[in-house]
Amino acid sequence: MFLERDIYPSLVQHLPKRQITVLTGMRRTGKTSLVKQLLAQSNIQQKHYFDLERIDIRAIFSEPNYETIIHALTQQGTDFSKKVLIAIDEIQLVPNLPSVLKYLYDTYDIKFIVTGSSAYYMKNQFSESLAGRKKIFEIFPLHFGELLKFNGVSAIPLNFSQSANYISSEYERLKMYYDDYINFGGFPEVVLADSAADKRDLISDILSSYINFDLNLLSDIRDPTNLYKLIKLLSVRIGTKLDVSKITSVIGIPRATVENYLELLEKSYLIKTIPVLSTSPDREIVKAKKVYFLDNGVASLSGELGSGSKFENAVFNQLMHKGEVAYYQLKTGREIDFVVDKNYCFAVKETATETDLKNVQSLAKNLEIATCYVIGRHPVKKFEGFIWGGFIR
Repeated sequence: MFLERDIYPSLVQHLPKRQITVLTGMRRTGKTSLVKQLLAQSNIQQKHYFDLERIDIRAIFSEPNYETIIHALTQQGTDFSKKVLIAIDEIQLVPNLPSVLKYLYDTYDIKFIVTGSSAYYMKNQFSESLAGRKKIFEIFPLHFGELLKFNGVSAIPLNFSQSANYISSEYERLKMYYDDYINFGGFPEVVLADSAADKRDLISDILSSYINFDLNLLSDIRDPTNLYKLIKLLSVRIGTKLDVSKITSVIGIPRATVENYLELLEKSYLIKTIPVLSTSPDREIVKAKKVYFLDNGVASLSGELGSGSKFENAVFNQLMHKGEVAYYQLKTGREIDFVVDKNYCFAVKETATETDLKNVQSLAKNLEIATCYVIGRHPVKKFEGFIWGGFIR
C-alpha cells in the first residue's frame, strides 16, 4: 500500500536530476519506504537497492579499491556503459562511503539515492566531500495531516485563517485522531499499530535502538545511562528555557559533556531548540533557547509529561512544518509561545479564552505583528482568533 508523504513530490522532482538525493532523519521515520517508492517511480532500467545493515553489503562498499565495487556489480549483470540507479540505506555504517560516492559519481553515469540517520554525520563528514553533488531532504515523523492520511481519513491542508474557522462536526470527526497524535506521536509504524500497548512498545523500541545503536555509532558514549537521564530530564522541560547549568547539576556530569550530548540529540533529530526573538534586549530574554521533542510519543515515554506540555509539544511539531518557529518573552515572564516566520503569533492553551488572545495581541505589538491566534485542545469556548489544534495540518 502506497501512503504518500508530503515530501514525496519534491523527492520525485529531484529524481531525474544528476545530484545525489539524500534522505536524512531519525531511524524509522519512513526513509526506506520513500526510497523504495522512488525506485519504483524511476524509469531507469538498471536499479539496485543496498541495505548497509547487512554485513555482506557493507563488505562491497568497504573495498579500498573503488573499481572493485564496479567489478562486483558488473558480475551481477549491471552494464555501467548505461545509466544506473543505486539506492543505499544507512550510509553512516560505512565510514568511507562519501569518498566512494564521490568517485563513482564523478566516474560513472550513476544516479544515487542514499539515506542516513543523522544530520550530525551528514553535515560533518558527508557534506564537504560531496559539495555541489547532493541535495539533502530531512524526513521527520508524520505531522498531523499525514497521520490522518495514513489512517485513511480525508482532510485537506489548511492555512491559519482557514484553521480558525471552527466546525463542530469536523472536531468530532478528527478528535480521536488528534488525541492519538498528542499521546503517541507520528512514527509511521506507531501510527499504524492497532492498540495503545503496541504503540508504547514500538516507541520504547525506537528510543532504545536510537540510544544503543545510532548514538553509539555517531559518538563515543561511555555511559548510555547518563544520556537516557538527560533525555528524560529534557522531556519534563518541554517548552521551558534550556538551563544547561541546572541540567549539569541534576545529572552530575560535566557541563561540556551535557553540551555535547545536547548537540548530538539535536543533530540526530530527537530534539529541536528554538530561538527567542528580540527587539529590545534590555526588556527581553535574548539568549535562552526552548527545547521540544520531534515526536510526541518519545517525549511522553517517561510517563511524567503533563497534558499541557504534551499538547504544546504537539503544536510545535505541527507549526514547524508551516515555517520558521521562534518564541518571544519579556523579562517579566510574559511571553508568546510561538512566532512563525515573524508573521504569526500563537498562544497555546489546553482550554483557551479570549483573555489569552488579548495577551498575545498585546505582546505582538512589540514585534509589529498583527496576526495572532490562540491554539486550544478543548474547544469549551469558541471565539474569533481561536484555532482547535487538530485543524493545523
